[in-house]
Amino acid sequence: MTKIHLYDKIFSPIITEKSTNLSEQGKIVFKVPNKANKKNLKKNIEKIFKVNVTKINIINKQSRKKLTRGRKVNVQGYKKAIITLKKGQSIDLTTGI
Repeated sequence: MTKIHLYDKIFSPIITEKSTNLSEQGKIVFKVPNKANKKNLKKNIEKIFKVNVTKINIINKQSRKKLTRGRKVNVQGYKKAIITLKKGQSIDLTTGI
């Protein structure tokens, strides 16, 4: 049986204009594996970043076809989690893990 590390449940933070606007409200957006669920994400984020998570929303982005240089390319889908933190807490994504 392989040992699963805490960092295997979080791929990377998603840093876009919309996610930076959400960070002002105490919400952080992460790219997570397709098999991730809310209970495991909550435990892992609380252990890694030492914050209190109040709510988690998970969005499943479907794969789609895109036209690039006249060719159809498949853009792979992914799952993202919007983590709501307790008031007054934050995660600094610029320092790294």
